Amino acid sequence: MLLAILLMLFTHRLVAQSVSTLMGARANAMGYASASLFDAWGTFNNIAGLAKIDQPTAVFAHDLRPLLPGANRTAAAVSWPVNFGVFSSGVFRFGDDVYSESLLSAGFSNQLGLAALGIKLNYIQYRAEGFGTKGVFTLNVGGIAELTPSLAIGAYITNINQPKLSPDEDRVPTLLTAGVSFKPSDKIIIATELAKDLDYATTWKTGLEYLFHKKFCARSGFNLHPHAAFFGLGFRTNKFILDYALQHSVHLSLSHQASVNYVFLKK
Repeated sequence: MLLAILLMLFTHRLVAQSVSTLMGARANAMGYASASLFDAWGTFNNIAGLAKIDQPTAVFAHDLRPLLPGANRTAAAVSWPVNFGVFSSGVFRFGDDVYSESLLSAGFSNQLGLAALGIKLNYIQYRAEGFGTKGVFTLNVGGIAELTPSLAIGAYITNINQPKLSPDEDRVPTLLTAGVSFKPSDKIIIATELAKDLDYATTWKTGLEYLFHKKFCARSGFNLHPHAAFFGLGFRTNKFILDYALQHSVHLSLSHQASVNYVFLKK
């Protein structure tokens, strides 16, 4: 019901909105400061982050927002390394029967010397009760460069082609993101980045990951504009990675995300 009321209030801008598809409880717990991180969730974050995947991997995540029924998010993806790079495909869904956004993605990433580059094609379908359905194709590109074993920089552009959503020139938002990650030791990663929607203020994101045991880690992060705080835990084995993240913000109060990575080990 709350989601329906919000949509009624903002109907005149509805078609220009697009929910964040950043996913993965590891990135979530670090405030989504993921532009310069390598992991299997690059399909929904920086596509270049898939370049170091060396085993076929499947991922699944659910983002739960108890105070905003109908605003939960779900995503799943598969990454498949080949001799010349890593292919991936993914699905994402936000919303309910009143309003929803669904996304299908296909991407490719490759390591070229010090730099990893990636490209992703998306099909986004918007559906609003009483307004019908609209589908568009968008393009994402990204890169990560490891300047030293301890320092990496990453950047990506979301929806670079800005397709039209309506005759009124409403378009899918374009987001520019650039960040840096630093590893002062094998157990600690510090990441920070700036994300700029062309129509809104810049968001500053910072996150920390601490590996306090060979199989367990703790994470924390924050965002400014809008303000939010994050915390999470992770557990890994050879085949599974289980992550949990807790987010607190003024608008959504508490939200939770859990994700699992499953690695298809090669024989």
